Amino acid sequence: MATRESTAESRRIAGTRERAVASQQAEKKKETTLEFIASIASVLVVGLFIITFNLQAFEIPSSSMENTLLIGDHVFVDRIRFAPKTNWLGPLEPYRDIKRGDIVVFLHPDPRQAGTYVVKRIMGIPGDHIRLKDGVVYRNGEKLNEPYVRHCASEATACQAPMYDDYRDNFPNVSPAYASVIPEWRLTMQNYIHDGELVVPPGRYFGMGDNRDVSYDSRYWGFIPQENVIGRPLFIYWSFETPEDQWQKNSMGDRISFIGRIVIHFFDETRWKRTLRLVH
Repeated sequence: MATRESTAESRRIAGTRERAVASQQAEKKKETTLEFIASIASVLVVGLFIITFNLQAFEIPSSSMENTLLIGDHVFVDRIRFAPKTNWLGPLEPYRDIKRGDIVVFLHPDPRQAGTYVVKRIMGIPGDHIRLKDGVVYRNGEKLNEPYVRHCASEATACQAPMYDDYRDNFPNVSPAYASVIPEWRLTMQNYIHDGELVVPPGRYFGMGDNRDVSYDSRYWGFIPQENVIGRPLFIYWSFETPEDQWQKNSMGDRISFIGRIVIHFFDETRWKRTLRLVH
């Protein structure tokens, strides 16, 4: 009788242990699932934060930055890098000041084009002395070597601008007495010229396009206010062959027509070699 009771007790204890082990395994699996969901949620939250607050999609509308950026290049713009520093995000965000040579996206300073996004390369920061001689940029008396620049003289057949323009190529030593220069800049530009050089004031930047002879830039509408700067293009996420005047076609019919073109020619007119290309 004692033996039977002992055997039953052993079975009961063994069963209890098996149930305990099974319960622990189930709990472990449950915790692992929760941890997995938590990790996915963390990634989604971080990704949503970056897309919402750090990045902005932007399409290149004109040829002023060729060949660095082409019409139809779609880029992600880092909105935080040049933003005013904040205490609560300071350790997490790589804030820095705008430097010479940075490519920036900004709101057009011409009040007649308010709300228009523009992209240019920063040629002068506050305190810099800028002048051009025969199309060559001199900064603080030093001639710049700019391998990224495109000039009409080297591509005469493809260029739609004059090969030589006295105001454009010898800025600021020629009077801006023609329509391409906005009235506000025509009136105030002389205030910033010292010894034949344009001096960039505090809180302002001098920007130019890489397609130097066709670029409508600071030579024509003045300085870029620091508060107008949106951010820095990071990389091209998609590039599509786009007509030069597409940005001017704002009617619903034109937009639908272009969307149809994208659908039909997505594969053969996408510039695949430019995908994920860094902008610098």
